[in-house]
Amino acid sequence: MNSPVSASLFQEALQYFPGGVNSPVRAFRSVGGTPLFIEKGNGARVTDADGRSYIDFCCSWGPLILGHAHPDVVQAVSDAVASGSSFGAPTRKENSLAKLILDHHPYLERIRFVSSGTEAVMSAIRLARGASGKSMILKFEGCYHGHVDSLLVSAGSGLVTFGESFSAGIPDSYVKETIVCELDNIEAIESAFAAYGHRLAAAIIEPLPANNGLLMQSRDFLLRLRELCTKHGVMLIFDEVISGFRLGFSGAAGFYNVKPDIITFGKIIGGGLPVGAYGGSAGLMNHISPAGKVYQAGTLSGNPVAMSAGMAQLSHLVKPGFYENLKAKTDGFLNTIRSSFSVNPGFRLFSAGSVFWLAFTQEEHISKASQIDPDSMQKFRVFYHDILENGVYMGPSGYEVGFVSAAHSEDDLQQAASVMIQALKKAL
Repeated sequence: MNSPVSASLFQEALQYFPGGVNSPVRAFRSVGGTPLFIEKGNGARVTDADGRSYIDFCCSWGPLILGHAHPDVVQAVSDAVASGSSFGAPTRKENSLAKLILDHHPYLERIRFVSSGTEAVMSAIRLARGASGKSMILKFEGCYHGHVDSLLVSAGSGLVTFGESFSAGIPDSYVKETIVCELDNIEAIESAFAAYGHRLAAAIIEPLPANNGLLMQSRDFLLRLRELCTKHGVMLIFDEVISGFRLGFSGAAGFYNVKPDIITFGKIIGGGLPVGAYGGSAGLMNHISPAGKVYQAGTLSGNPVAMSAGMAQLSHLVKPGFYENLKAKTDGFLNTIRSSFSVNPGFRLFSAGSVFWLAFTQEEHISKASQIDPDSMQKFRVFYHDILENGVYMGPSGYEVGFVSAAHSEDDLQQAASVMIQALKKAL
């Protein structure tokens, strides 16, 4: 696609930033070509630096559940920043947002605001280690938890294995504190706990893994993980940076009705601004300083502008029928695409709530990273550039999921479905 202004801006960016971007996936390496520079967003659409408009299913990687520049969020941000952007001191806005969340989330009694999902995960791991007095962590292949040193590991061979770093700059000593299991594999977690349960501080999982495809887990698997954690005195951490407040107000924990010890959240609680949080029971969270001995701090934690944006957004999410309507809208959109193809079309659309994933596969159920065929990404490249040419924007990787927002109208979804149907026919 010819995007001269974006191309020029990218060439300039290469002089300032490693690879020309401030986060790797933005570089379009997976799909090829030059990244689009976005100028503005409104409702369900974004406009790039060349003036092209796109129906957006990236939604800033999920948190814009009301769409771009929602009037209530914009007004809340404007009002807040007019009174000061940051104080490094408590404000009543923190109380208001915390109360809204805790009043409507059955698995949380205390919460701590931070500034990103990665920071939330890092803090949750430290809390688990500090409260348990143990150091090892169990994670799962195919789950991403931000750029936390001990979690930037992938599995070696075997049912249960010590992690292998996939980033330079991570000491082997950190990696050796992490073991990795396959998702949705009860035998694997039973073996892991039998061997290492006495050394594990925490098991961390995306209950709805959505950073490496949309890998739906069985409730039996999550329940067994909960049982093993309880038996061995191991903290169960649900990383809900993506799934939190997307499947429902209580996220994947509520969707599966499985109670973790700690839950981490991301930017959706701040209306898309840089926010994160982690929470759990009052007793566990009281290990955090200044109530306890686990230190964690942040000058911008509970930032008043972010708290105001979060309050404006989450107030819509607690309204009756919000999630039911959003799911129905998403299901209708995906079914329109499915209905245009034969029984075995060579692709699948997986979804949960308002989150969806397009995979070029014949598999009817994918719950593990190993089930994703890397060669299928060549078809995604063809698909991706075709939808861009025709005004539909998604995250630039076949491993990334898409999101439907409340701002997507039926006309938006019908138009996008038509574009995606034609692109799929070219890619297959």
